[in-house]
Amino acid sequence: MTNTPRISIIGLGWLGLPLAQALLQKGYSVKGSTSTPEKESSLQRSGYDAVVMALEPAPKGNLSYLLEADVLVVNVPPKAGKMGDAFHPEQMRHLADAVAASAVRWVLYVSSTSVYPELNREVVETDVQTPDESAAPALLQAEQIWQSLQTDSFQVTILRCGGLMGYERQAGKYVAGRTVDSGAVRVNYIHRDDAVGLLVAVLEQGLTGVYNVVAPQHPTRAEVYAASCQKHGYALPQLVEPESPLPFKLVSSAKLIAQTGYSFSYPDPRLF
Repeated sequence: MTNTPRISIIGLGWLGLPLAQALLQKGYSVKGSTSTPEKESSLQRSGYDAVVMALEPAPKGNLSYLLEADVLVVNVPPKAGKMGDAFHPEQMRHLADAVAASAVRWVLYVSSTSVYPELNREVVETDVQTPDESAAPALLQAEQIWQSLQTDSFQVTILRCGGLMGYERQAGKYVAGRTVDSGAVRVNYIHRDDAVGLLVAVLEQGLTGVYNVVAPQHPTRAEVYAASCQKHGYALPQLVEPESPLPFKLVSSAKLIAQTGYSFSYPDPRLF
């Protein structure tokens, strides 16, 4: 791979677009996809090298242009609720087939901590390795489609992001004035700025494998809701005790922190 790899981002959305901005500021060659001509025109007017490409589940649009790259960042929301569990793995199968025949030598697949079941303890990357161990089997299948391409000359990195928050995504907005029984459950959030920062760190350090991308602090939902509502002026939710303790998971980002040496801008979700 060249010293300044060409990077394509599938999905210039809420996370993909600021990632493109960060990489462009560092001098990388970056292009990316959006799903509609309207968004393509808007991005191009803003100076981005953007083309229309959708996975329906087969690719539709200018995929060949995007695959003229060394590194491919795949940032595609699964949409399982709308399209069914099988849709996202099928999207990834089609895309992986095209990537395998292309110039791309490294794929970074943005996954989610939703692959982990509620084990009532801290969870790490090795806790879920097969679909039957996962709370989201289809998402793990998608990860494995990419991992099956791994060779000595083709790299794969899986990034399991926690709940992406920050900017207009504020926890208090979603619970304002509501009754909530999950206040004691601890959160697994990541601020968008840190998600971008960690993705850039992974790219620049050439890290492969599976990593959790989560803020290192895990305050309770009640603590996060209170801080968010106070900061942004939302009505506090009414907190009630559940009939029995709710299951939980604490997703550890220790592996990624240790390997990148990354310093979080927002380690505490109460400050998002």
